Amino acid sequence: MAVNYECRHCHMPLGRFESGQVPEYRLGLQFLTPEERKRIMTYNSNGDVTVKVVCEYCGQTLESHPELALLSNPLQ
Repeated sequence: MAVNYECRHCHMPLGRFESGQVPEYRLGLQFLTPEERKRIMTYNSNGDVTVKVVCEYCGQTLESHPELALLSNPLQ
């Protein structure tokens, strides 16, 4: 199992941890509520997990133009 991090807006791959590289508790995913997990995590058929986060570029863009957050997929 691997944990992949991807930007929720531009879909840029941001990082990947193979199982065994980093203990799961160090990723902090256990602190997410069930609703947060459902919103930002997807489980792939091969056992990998994809965590949707916001990359630096999209974060800066949303900070400069907060009205973009009202769109369903603001930065595509």
